[in-house]
Amino acid sequence: MEKYMYHAKVSRILVLTADFCLIAISFALSQMLWTGNGDFMKASGLLFVLFCLSWWIVSGISESVSRISMTKDFRHSIMDLLTAFCFHLVIVFVCILSLGIQNLSQSYLISIYSFAFVSILLGRFVLTFATKQYKNLEYGKVRKVVIIGGGNTGQSLYRFFQRNPTFRHRFMGFFDESGTTNLPQGLLKGNISEVKSYCLEHHIDEIYFTLPLNEHKALIDDLTRFADDNFLFVRLIPDFSSVMRKDVNMYFLDQIPVITIRKEPLEVVFNQILKRSFDIVFSLTVILLVFPFVLPPIALLIKLSSEGPIFFTQLRPGKKNRLFKCYKFRTMRPNNQTELQATKNDPRVTRIGRFLRKTNLDELPQFFNVLLGDMSVVGPRPNLITQLEEYSKVIEHYKVRHFVNPGITGYAQVNGYRGETKQLHLMQKRVEYDVMYMENWSFMLDLKIIFLTVWNMVKGEKNAY
Repeated sequence: MEKYMYHAKVSRILVLTADFCLIAISFALSQMLWTGNGDFMKASGLLFVLFCLSWWIVSGISESVSRISMTKDFRHSIMDLLTAFCFHLVIVFVCILSLGIQNLSQSYLISIYSFAFVSILLGRFVLTFATKQYKNLEYGKVRKVVIIGGGNTGQSLYRFFQRNPTFRHRFMGFFDESGTTNLPQGLLKGNISEVKSYCLEHHIDEIYFTLPLNEHKALIDDLTRFADDNFLFVRLIPDFSSVMRKDVNMYFLDQIPVITIRKEPLEVVFNQILKRSFDIVFSLTVILLVFPFVLPPIALLIKLSSEGPIFFTQLRPGKKNRLFKCYKFRTMRPNNQTELQATKNDPRVTRIGRFLRKTNLDELPQFFNVLLGDMSVVGPRPNLITQLEEYSKVIEHYKVRHFVNPGITGYAQVNGYRGETKQLHLMQKRVEYDVMYMENWSFMLDLKIIFLTVWNMVKGEKNAY
């Protein structure tokens, strides 16, 4: 673990150093493009410092931006980098406005960002390639491995070796009791009793043990002695498939291993502070800068469309099922069916209401809910009380989505699962995306969801009615 932490820190320092060098090159190229002189420090020294400091902040907030991963899909790396640059642009603009920097050409700034994005993207590709070569040197020769146990854990490990050849592990075969696995032809090399002779005959380097540990203590002790005597390595991989159906998350309290059923990034205090701080800043910005301009015309149109109040309030279940008053612009004529979900061409919805729903503008008052702490900018959408009562009985993990504050927008919504849920599988997909969001939360993911929400508002959504 200490070795891993050391390499992770060195890797991040290396990546950030490379980024700062590439940013300096981008400034020099932009300066040369527009003035013919590559000396940017005299003309844009302050902007360069702001640019680098902002990139350092963005990289610190999201580790995925400054971390080299050999198993991460390059397309996801591009999206993470693009989201980081969007957030970086916001920080730089706020600094420019706060410091009153003038005479800054838009074309010059665009060229800096273009050069920086392309160069850092190429730098990531080069660093990833170099990391793979370093790993090849570190591991040396290809290591021959066998797996004891042909169950779910053993097969998952086998698929990992197949997908990641850069780890330089050559899979040789499974060993398990005959007839206990459904392995493809040729992968099962024999019974567990035959593993020792096979290892000696084929010069195996590593043995991966994936059977339940509590049931094979004597076998593990025997294999450990055999490995020590013959210069092999035994790797123990706990098999949790009998007690849970998904990957687990492990951390240590001193020397005590603790296993959680799911990842819980929003249980980390720093992440909670970061998310809540962003919620307060973002909601205040919308309330102070957007609300004064949109409230008067929307209020007037709502009043002209039908009788009734401008705002609509309704009790919704929030974090840990606690009820709170959810605020919206009223989009329906007054009726006694407020717990009935809106449908396509719903006669209760007014003309201005359809527009507000289509553009998500009806959700704007929920920024007051965010400021009050009942909601977050991003999170699982708050469903109706009747939906909680109905779906919690038939959809697995439905209540899990209530571990966190509900959001104005969410991961399920930007992936197309919003609007009416006539069929059960549509709500199941929402829950699936909500749980996926909770387990994979990052600040950059929140920014990505906000960006996609705004984009969907511009282009319109067919399921919004």
